Amino acid sequence: MSIIAPEIEMVDRTTRSIRYLEHGWPSELCRWHAHEEYELHLIVATRGKAFVGDHIGEFRAGDLFMTGPNLPHNWITDSASTAPASIRDMLVQFSHESVEKLAEGFPEFSQVLALLRLAQSGIYFEGFNPTFARGHMESIRENRGAERILAFVRFLVRLNEHAEKKTLSVNKLIQPQGGSKQARIASVVDFIVKEFCDGLTLGQAAKMAGMTEVTFSRNFQAVTGHSFVEFLTRIRIGEACGMLYASDDQIISISQAAGFKNLANFNRHFLKMKGMTPSEYRDIARKDLAPQLESAT
Repeated sequence: MSIIAPEIEMVDRTTRSIRYLEHGWPSELCRWHAHEEYELHLIVATRGKAFVGDHIGEFRAGDLFMTGPNLPHNWITDSASTAPASIRDMLVQFSHESVEKLAEGFPEFSQVLALLRLAQSGIYFEGFNPTFARGHMESIRENRGAERILAFVRFLVRLNEHAEKKTLSVNKLIQPQGGSKQARIASVVDFIVKEFCDGLTLGQAAKMAGMTEVTFSRNFQAVTGHSFVEFLTRIRIGEACGMLYASDDQIISISQAAGFKNLANFNRHFLKMKGMTPSEYRDIARKDLAPQLESAT
């Protein structure tokens, strides 16, 4: 069992398709958890550390996030922020099926499905106006029935139009879907995710996709947003993060299990991608997440 496995939250949607929540700080709702629903999450007050999948970063008042199904998440206010907040978080939870059925009925809305695919890795909406974000959240909160759904849809459309979307977690990188080229790239992505330790070369990956190396490299970059080597490294670092979370194994053992041939190379890539060393990453996760689970049990 993982040392800091997320609590699984069950959301009752039998009488409503979306769920609006808000809470202050401190609150028992601030915990490392996951659920099947997508979540739009606006930080209203305080600052601290954001945990989304294997991502660890900073948050402050006004930051807006979206998490995908079963992606663990938590926002932990810094201990320096000692003054209680009546509202720290405003959030909306909704299912993929609800949005997918809406897109089936209204094809013009189908472009929003791309936003949901990104959210499987977690999204931070850089530069989104916090006043507008709060206004959308308040509109969802204050309306009922069909008007609440319309307010929610308006917010999704605005978010989809927002240019600066930063994906957060490596371990939920989504598989691209689409036409024949995209499907062949997706098969390689699937192989990488499952067999990340194998010494797969660019030439072997291109052959698997039935393309020349030049064509494969161009298409892989277009579909995933990363070069083949960068993507493979991101997957391996993501797997290492999971092992740092879930075990007491030595870092050199974790680096080898994640497919790195030497510790120095692993440390260099980890620092570049995460902005901290593997030891710092493990210490932060355990310091900020594990105590909550201990107190809950």
